[in-house]
Amino acid sequence: MITIDTISKKYGTTEVLNVPTIDIPTGQSFGLVGNNGAGKTTLFNILLDLIRPTTGAITNHNIVVNQSEAWKNFTGSFIDESFLIGYLTAEEYFDFIGDLRGMNAADVTKFLTQFDEFFNDEILGKKKYLRDLSKGNQKKAGIVAAMMGNPKVVILDEPFANLDPTTQIRLKKIIKNLTENREITVLISSHDLTHVTEVCERIVVLDKGKVVKDIKTSSETLKELESYFAV
Repeated sequence: MITIDTISKKYGTTEVLNVPTIDIPTGQSFGLVGNNGAGKTTLFNILLDLIRPTTGAITNHNIVVNQSEAWKNFTGSFIDESFLIGYLTAEEYFDFIGDLRGMNAADVTKFLTQFDEFFNDEILGKKKYLRDLSKGNQKKAGIVAAMMGNPKVVILDEPFANLDPTTQIRLKKIIKNLTENREITVLISSHDLTHVTEVCERIVVLDKGKVVKDIKTSSETLKELESYFAV
């Protein structure tokens, strides 16, 4: 369970986020959508203790994220390429993350084999530093690294951006597989309404830092979201 409890964030006198209590049950696939500046990344950054809220707190499996680092042991995330280590190759990076997650070299190799199709022979064995990969391939590496070590929570900010259509389809399959057993909570922010409605069972809409919709996904959700953003 993740609980967002009356979180707000101000920069000077400007309030960029004001979110009341939201409970995200274990195993839920949770989508966050909104226009640029809506507060999506700000909320995720607070959830990952990258910035501190002005008021309120976020609890991840009974751990207040800005009071303890214990939640990091079971939480994987990828916000942007700053999460990567640019001077490492993909293999070195996966080995590094695997070691942090208690995986040995054999564990890492076995884990990566399930992503052969997703990598599309563009990541491993190329002897390229991560900084020299395309934005899309950097994102692939970051997303897969976020899933290493059997996390209970996976947080992905704009995971479909910079990916080609084939890779987007493959990513949707990966995300759906993650949540099949109802043990892993997946939080996704996205500008792509179609993709997020396909992979998330619940969608929260932010507008200027405030929650304006909290929707259980159905066959009508995409139409409802498109109508809202068309105004």
